[in-house]
Amino acid sequence: MIGVGMWTSPHVLLEILVRCSVVYAVMLTGFRLMGKREIGQMTAFDLVLLLLISNAVQNAMTGPDTSLSGGIVAAASLFGLNLLISRYVFRHRGARRWLLGTPTLLIRRGEVIETHLKREGVTREALLAALREHGVANIGDVSLAVLEMDGSISVLKRDDIVPSQQPHRHIRFLNKHQ
Repeated sequence: MIGVGMWTSPHVLLEILVRCSVVYAVMLTGFRLMGKREIGQMTAFDLVLLLLISNAVQNAMTGPDTSLSGGIVAAASLFGLNLLISRYVFRHRGARRWLLGTPTLLIRRGEVIETHLKREGVTREALLAALREHGVANIGDVSLAVLEMDGSISVLKRDDIVPSQQPHRHIRFLNKHQ
């Protein structure tokens, strides 16, 4: 015999769908506002935050409902929202720029752009670590270093760039004094 608490009413399931949608939107906005560097390089602090947030928003999504159908609707809602947002972002450049961001130039022709580091929350130590990961010992040997949309840092050495190549047109070139 199936337990009575295993299933729930359609009204409660609709409420769970709405709750999941709101929590998804708030969490997506929160992670976007944290910045791309935070998302790309998860630290122990970030992991703890992620675990605590997942526990904190669970009740906000399902409320007092602990039924099997409530859990299935919550999970299906999150999968569905993620699929819809992914497809929307793929089709709309403005949404893609807002949700995913744009690459940011950190080093150009061997010069670190300090204002970009500060704005993106990248420490000089993290930048130097990324350079070492790419086999670069000296900042002067870097033609371009870019903080990508996923939070990783791409590095192109001076030796890697043919003089006729131009940087990608979607990289923000801001005045160094901004």
